[in-house]
Amino acid sequence: MKRIVIFASGSGTNAENLIKFFHNRDNASVIQVLTNNPHAKVLERAKNLSVSALSFNRVAFSKTDDVLNILKATQPDLIILAGFLWKFPEHILQHFPNKVINIHPALLPKYGGKGMYGMHVHEAVVANNETETGITIHYVNENYDEGAIIFQAKCSVESSDTAEAVAAKIHELEMEHFPKVVEDLLKP
Repeated sequence: MKRIVIFASGSGTNAENLIKFFHNRDNASVIQVLTNNPHAKVLERAKNLSVSALSFNRVAFSKTDDVLNILKATQPDLIILAGFLWKFPEHILQHFPNKVINIHPALLPKYGGKGMYGMHVHEAVVANNETETGITIHYVNENYDEGAIIFQAKCSVESSDTAEAVAAKIHELEMEHFPKVVEDLLKP
């Protein structure tokens, strides 16, 4: 049984989708959710789905081995960043090479980097009159949104679309593709 740990910072819809997708599967399960936000809705979602959930602060994440030790104890086969807003520390990446992935709400390399998350991305896509956007699932390295791309899915952007309309399209792509890509990554 493959073990998945999810990092999230906010509402946790992608985390919930992944937990439900892998619930009662014999190949993998989400064993823990970790968040940097003690008020994140993802904590409630995980609890409601009977998945261990913990919050941590910046010191525990970046300055000490507290979060690393939690990960060492759970021994995940895959660490998934699903709406996680902090840069992932190199000392954790070194312990889990090619085992940390992220989902980004744009077609990288466009609209990536520090500060480019959530509605900031969708507003930029609309402001630049893009005709398409999408999602990118990629490996995490020491730089924001620069790891090797695993998968991309596209959707059109109409000239009448608002940032909220684009966000809804992106959310549909995430719900449809993210669990399947994760499942494929975990296959032997």
